[in-house]
Amino acid sequence: MKNIVAMKECGVLFDLDGVLIDSESGYTELWRGIEKKYPTGIDNFAIRIKGTTLGEIMKFFPDKSIHEDIFSMLDEYQSNMSFKMFPEVQLFLETLKEHHIPAAIVTSSDERKMARLFDALPGFRNYFTAIIDASMVNRSKPDPQGYLLCAKALSRDIKDCIVFEDSLQGLAAGRAAGATVIALATTYPREMLKDKAATVIDGFENFTVEQMLDIRD
Repeated sequence: MKNIVAMKECGVLFDLDGVLIDSESGYTELWRGIEKKYPTGIDNFAIRIKGTTLGEIMKFFPDKSIHEDIFSMLDEYQSNMSFKMFPEVQLFLETLKEHHIPAAIVTSSDERKMARLFDALPGFRNYFTAIIDASMVNRSKPDPQGYLLCAKALSRDIKDCIVFEDSLQGLAAGRAAGATVIALATTYPREMLKDKAATVIDGFENFTVEQMLDIRD
């Protein structure tokens, strides 16, 4: 009975890269290459910017004369990248849909990338009631703005929502919003995540909607 009530109240908010789509390792190499060409002087730059919108990332490159080249490298990469769902993601999304639990994406990705994603994975868009991308926020994660907007779009109280995140910025955003946060150890080691979320999982294999609801409660 407890979980039946929870299903009616719950909303599930997913980050995209490193949560639903196996893409973070590729982005890490891309940004390492960009930072090598245009040094920022920041240690572990490619890791530090995880979960951050492009607008915020570009602030680390104050020389605007190089921006066009960076945009070109990013666009070339995203034009040719493969969009591969993590194992069991589709089954988890289908189960949410069967239980009438609304799902949404809150991502720092831009509209062009999202269009490519949905073209590459026909039917993927149908799992989500709402999409909050970088064009819809003016404050990047770790600010909670994106998650708060998303809960409103789902007509859910953020305190009844569950956030799935992999980045430190995203985990902080979910907590600041007031959601129950579940961390995925796909980008960072579990030890770095265990005190930043209600629980840490390795992925959606052997992880059920019922387990998710128990964590929220």
